[in-house]
Amino acid sequence: MSLTQTLTPPQTTTDNRKYDYDLVIVGGGIVGLTLAAALKNSGLNILLIEARVTSAAVSKGQAYAVHMLSARIFQGIGIWDKILPQIAKYRQVFLSDAEYPDVVKFQTADISTKTPELGYVAEHFALLEPLQEFVQNCQNVTYLCPAEVLNTQTENDLVTVNIKVDGVEQKIKTKLLVAADGSRSRIREAAGIKTKGWKYWQSCIVAFVKPEKSHNYTAYEKFWPSGPFAILPLPGNRCRIVWTAPHEEAKALCALSDEEFLAELTKRYGEQMGKLELLGDRFVFQVQLMQSDRYVLPRLALIGDAAHNCHPVGGQGLNLGIRDAAALAEVIQTAHQAGADIGKIEVLKKYQSWRKKENLAILGFTDLLDRVFSNNFLPVVVVRRLGLWLMKRVPMLKTFSLKLMIGLKGKTPELGKM
Repeated sequence: MSLTQTLTPPQTTTDNRKYDYDLVIVGGGIVGLTLAAALKNSGLNILLIEARVTSAAVSKGQAYAVHMLSARIFQGIGIWDKILPQIAKYRQVFLSDAEYPDVVKFQTADISTKTPELGYVAEHFALLEPLQEFVQNCQNVTYLCPAEVLNTQTENDLVTVNIKVDGVEQKIKTKLLVAADGSRSRIREAAGIKTKGWKYWQSCIVAFVKPEKSHNYTAYEKFWPSGPFAILPLPGNRCRIVWTAPHEEAKALCALSDEEFLAELTKRYGEQMGKLELLGDRFVFQVQLMQSDRYVLPRLALIGDAAHNCHPVGGQGLNLGIRDAAALAEVIQTAHQAGADIGKIEVLKKYQSWRKKENLAILGFTDLLDRVFSNNFLPVVVVRRLGLWLMKRVPMLKTFSLKLMIGLKGKTPELGKM
């Protein structure tokens, strides 16, 4: 589906038409769309540019845990009622270490919440399509897809974005450029922003399965010496598995026949849901941790995977990007309403100081979880199982851990307050 709108700069742009748009967002995925949607009533004129009509994540059937804070942000935007019917809820999370019998069960009773759910699981299209529809109905947003960003030039008071639409090159002038163009962000690289991090020794296998018995609205995070293994419930009594294993083992598992793969899968999955049926293809992707040295420069901000990547344990990645979008929207809308220049580094540093530290904490947390649980070194095994024993029996530790996992620690954007 083409989403291209006629590229006619708005008539209400400020500063005597010095700028074509107040804000240009490069990347029309879930995070870029969330930022545009969050700015619906901001008074800012926005151009959202996306290169691909068909999302690779949709074609691979990607799915995500949607944490409680992300759900509240979507509710604050006014889109949650469109998303909720298409996704699954989970009411409890079971955390375990291989065959160790002390399973930690997280439930809504462990925190004070107005909903009976701890979180949700959504396929990519279930978030993308409602966001696209919402943004196309925002009068202050022009959604341009497919369109290619050729290059950008930053001056003291504006950014010129050179784009190609239907083979025709155009120049767009804006106060602020936002990179939401993924972990290989060309905008970030062109700006010379360095990153730190590493690729893990592990890859992730993702697939859909249909169990014989009901998933009972339960999510599982099982730690094995080869890596974490997650089971996420989906509508239609389907489940999404995220199976982490060393690279060669992951490749070998994906090369198995369906019957052989299901036999190996059942060993890790357990028998609580009966016989498993494999649905569709399996996909493998490498796992990495990355943190940008900075999230902002004058007239530039990074959000989502353009700014950071983390291990998939705990399903944090997309949720961090959604929080980035809500935080940046709040910072620049507040600045705009106060008559400030939204592209000034003094404004953008407020976003960076808010999100960079919080994201680093989660990146460190997921890295620690993976390293502590993905080995058989006896002293580490003893320590982590003691940690599970304590978490199960010390309510304050259990509540803190749960709130950290579902986004209820740290500064909450106004959109996410209830």
